[in-house]
Amino acid sequence: MQRRRGRAKAKKVGRRPKVRTNSLTKAGKAPARASVAKVAEWLRQRTRELDEALQQQTATSEVLSIIRRSPADAQPVFEAIVQSATRLCDGVFSVFYLYDGDRMRIAALKNFTPEATSQIYGNQELQKPNRSFVGGRAILDRAIALIPDVLEDPEYSRKFALAGGWRAVLAVPLLRDGKSIGALTVGKAEPNSFSERQIQLLKTFADQAVIAIENVRLFGELRESLQQQTATADVLKVISRSTFDLRAVLQTLVESAARLSEADKTQILRPSDSEHGFYPAASYGYSQEYNDYLSRLTFPPSREGVVGRVQLERKPVQIVDVLADPDYALHETQRLGGFRTHLGVPLLREGSPIGVLVVSRVTVKPFTDKQIELLTTFADQAVIAIENVRLFDSVQTRTRELAESLEDLRTTQDRLVQTQKIASLGQLTAGIAHEMKNPLNFVNNFSTLSAELVDELNDTLKGLPFSNDARAQVNELTGTLRDNLEKVVHHGRRADGIVKNMLLHSREASSEHRRVDINAIVEESLNLAWHGARAEKQGFEIAIERSLDPTAGEVDIFPQDVTRALLNMIANGFYATTKRKTEAGSGGYEPVLSASTKSLGDRVEIRIRDNGTGMSPDVKEKMFDPFFTTKPAGEGTGLGLSISHDIIVKQHAGFIEVETRPGEFTEIRVILPRSAVFV
Repeated sequence: MQRRRGRAKAKKVGRRPKVRTNSLTKAGKAPARASVAKVAEWLRQRTRELDEALQQQTATSEVLSIIRRSPADAQPVFEAIVQSATRLCDGVFSVFYLYDGDRMRIAALKNFTPEATSQIYGNQELQKPNRSFVGGRAILDRAIALIPDVLEDPEYSRKFALAGGWRAVLAVPLLRDGKSIGALTVGKAEPNSFSERQIQLLKTFADQAVIAIENVRLFGELRESLQQQTATADVLKVISRSTFDLRAVLQTLVESAARLSEADKTQILRPSDSEHGFYPAASYGYSQEYNDYLSRLTFPPSREGVVGRVQLERKPVQIVDVLADPDYALHETQRLGGFRTHLGVPLLREGSPIGVLVVSRVTVKPFTDKQIELLTTFADQAVIAIENVRLFDSVQTRTRELAESLEDLRTTQDRLVQTQKIASLGQLTAGIAHEMKNPLNFVNNFSTLSAELVDELNDTLKGLPFSNDARAQVNELTGTLRDNLEKVVHHGRRADGIVKNMLLHSREASSEHRRVDINAIVEESLNLAWHGARAEKQGFEIAIERSLDPTAGEVDIFPQDVTRALLNMIANGFYATTKRKTEAGSGGYEPVLSASTKSLGDRVEIRIRDNGTGMSPDVKEKMFDPFFTTKPAGEGTGLGLSISHDIIVKQHAGFIEVETRPGEFTEIRVILPRSAVFV
């Protein structure tokens, strides 16, 4: 028994386990160890992709860093791009081209010896883009050019491929405003070897190169502009310091003009006493012999020289090469001056030339449009300096004339101000007279109706027993009578208020100031302006919105003057909304004017906003100038807002801010001190 158990136990221990089969094994698929190998392979592949992506991101970041460090020089960027492009694309070479619209040039390259570069890219045919090489195709087509195998492409030059040892080539164009300005090219040893990721990487490099080129261009323009502004400022300083020393100003001008326009010689010629004669008022780079010679010549309007042509055309004239120009005839002048490129810019006063700025170069090198524009600015400054001296000679007479004119202007302004007050009072009086008709009609109508109701009441009471029904009818009639009488009282008070406001506004401005409720002033101004507008224009309608701060409180002001100022602002708002409604027609526009107040502690704010026509910037700038108006002749004197400005700013030491948008709105913000601060 024991031996049997032992044998059974031994048999159990030494038994080999059965190999279980599952559906995967039965289907013929790899066992679990094969799956692990696939996962490992996938992980290795994924790691390579992530490493490649990281390298590409690092390269693009490095290029951006170089762009930031070199805003005035794109060459380091080009060098970094060809290095990274060759390395990250496993390329055998990389070339960076720049294209000026006519010819190409190599800006940077990788993996070419000077001998190979001269042999392959020294070809004159490659200086213009063509389809025999991939960079030319990208520039011509303004699109990515990919040749999977250059030996199978019929247009590609086989000798270039064989000399360089590449099979696949890729070029990405550099585009600015839709125009080609260059190309980035990479070649690889194996055909069909560019991945989509590599293509996108080169496109990113091309975009970064465009950024670098644009930065350099903008930096150069900024530097050039700064130099020009500095020179202009220097000249203006000289003009301001040497108002009566014309020679010093003109000498500074010719020296600055020569430096900034890269000219070898510069002059400002002024008319002399002799007919068609000129003399050098300032000179730079020319000999004294030459200047003396010019002073003895005459320059009638003609095409024989640059001064004569400027007088004829009255605009800048450039002779690119005086020796090659068929009309140029001043050969002795050219010999003594030693110039080849000649440019004349007129000094114009009221369209007539009062001198010529002449700049020259000893070699044939035309002046650019920017340089000519700069020289025109210098010519304008010379005119300013000349005008300053001319005006100084007559300043005493003009001062007396202006003083007399100013006195006449002040007298006229005082008369117009008084006329404006009288006109405003007349308008308000007419408006109130018109508006009085409505409440008086109510008074008349309801008085008559009340009398009839009394008669009806008496008739009802006669001959009828004093029953409950009669009592009810009597109560109804007497109630109606009471309501009507209340309406009579209400509208009578309204009429009385209108009359009081009219009298208040028509009185001369009080010389006494007092503390008043600012909300009451705003409310009164709105009512007066509305009545006046209704009287002036039949059918005038506008929605008036009020947002009066109950904590605005009292301010120490001249009430009648502030009311007059607010009336002018509100009336302008009414005019703007009426004008916009007329222009809009039946387009659904609804005129709205809003008035609000706000407490600002020791100050108070008043806002008048309308949704009218708004104002352009130039109108806004002049809106408070005396006699300035945009209204048609006969509809405004241009004094309303000027008076308002004087009342708020000069009389009450407040200030006015205006915010407007043409075709949308205008908002006037008035700030008044709460305590009396009068000037």
